[in-house]
Amino acid sequence: MKRLVLTMILLCVVLILSGQERKPTIMVVPSDVWCNQNGYMITFDNQGAQQKVPDYKTALQSDADLLLVIGAINTLMADRSFPLKNLESVLKSIEQRNIEDNVTVSKTSGAELAESMLDRLRRTAKADIIMQITWTVNTMGPKKSVTYNLQGIDSYTDKQIAGAQGTGAPSFAAEIPVLLQEAVLTHMDNFCFQLQSYFDDLVDKGREISLDIRVFDAGEMDLETEFNGMELTEIIDEWMSANTVNHVFNKAEATENFIQYEQVRIPLYKTNGAIMDAESFVRNLRNYLRQDYKIQSKVMARGLGRAILVIGE
Repeated sequence: MKRLVLTMILLCVVLILSGQERKPTIMVVPSDVWCNQNGYMITFDNQGAQQKVPDYKTALQSDADLLLVIGAINTLMADRSFPLKNLESVLKSIEQRNIEDNVTVSKTSGAELAESMLDRLRRTAKADIIMQITWTVNTMGPKKSVTYNLQGIDSYTDKQIAGAQGTGAPSFAAEIPVLLQEAVLTHMDNFCFQLQSYFDDLVDKGREISLDIRVFDAGEMDLETEFNGMELTEIIDEWMSANTVNHVFNKAEATENFIQYEQVRIPLYKTNGAIMDAESFVRNLRNYLRQDYKIQSKVMARGLGRAILVIGE
């Protein structure tokens, strides 16, 4: 009798756990278009080229509607049980901890590698999906309506994986955040279904990243150097096959000094349950090469979905 009761309890636990669907983490940000149209951009010199990036901090401090709009979208997502990262809180975290400089300089070549604010946001928040919102206010006499474009962007690949667009019903008195919330609500369930379907696919097939392997010119080895009868490039290929989900990766380009891997499918989570990103994955490769072949290397992260392993530094 006791065994039967225990079996029933275990069965109930399994059923409960299987019914708890894991959802992607979301962060809502204004789109580049909206920031540019409203004057919230910063221009900087990126290796001689003028580049504009969104100034999220100024936008949040200056535009009350933006804060309310993000809050309204967050509420809609929270009502559907999606975990959220708040843009304002993440910005404060970046500022307080000063987790990295705007420009990283290589000790060897002196080359500068710029990283955008959105990349830093992604690395700090580690949100699975970035929801970009763009809206314009339409005035028709005393009435106003809102036309919006909502995009779900994979933080790791920059691919759009969900979308919703439309124009809400005109109103005499409603405020912009309310108009936008009402307009978005019509398509929100389908939008969330697209997000969840994409995330479920990642759980089954792995998250997609890209990885570069580089060798310094001054190094004593290259990717054709042999270890126990195998070239270094073959050793790395074997490790990639053993550690990617379903052995899925694409070796797009390879020379004696450079390998480019694309469409690399990695697990969503580490063995301890923490989120796996490109940097974490490549650190595992670095540790393997150091422990088994005494090869020194350096990992450089470029956002959540791309990392560089430099052999010899």
